[in-house]
Amino acid sequence: QVQLVESGGGSVQAGGSLKLSCTASGFRDRLYSMAWFRQAPGKDREGVAAIESDGDTGYADSVQGRFTISRSNAKNTLYLEMNSLKPEDTAMYYCAARAGRWLLLRPEAVNHWGQGTQVTVSS
Repeated sequence: QVQLVESGGGSVQAGGSLKLSCTASGFRDRLYSMAWFRQAPGKDREGVAAIESDGDTGYADSVQGRFTISRSNAKNTLYLEMNSLKPEDTAMYYCAARAGRWLLLRPEAVNHWGQGTQVTVSS
């Protein structure tokens, strides 16, 4: 059974930084693609950043240049380093996994979700 457990959320002021982690277990192989999604109150869940099993990455326009996604296969851990945070980055952040490549970074493409970690950015 696949389990994804996020950590690292918190409250910061605008311009600050946070690093999220997601520890994964239960994968049958290392060919899962991983991603971070977020959901703000009253808004749809949206893809933020994705990383394929071969290391290819992609980002939403809103976070390009500020966020960096990475993974450690040895540690079964996914990371999201977030810099220059803005109040509009405030949301619940979710770790997500998919068996296969991300053709579209959309919630309906996700096979497994974490429980989420809250990020709050104050102005």
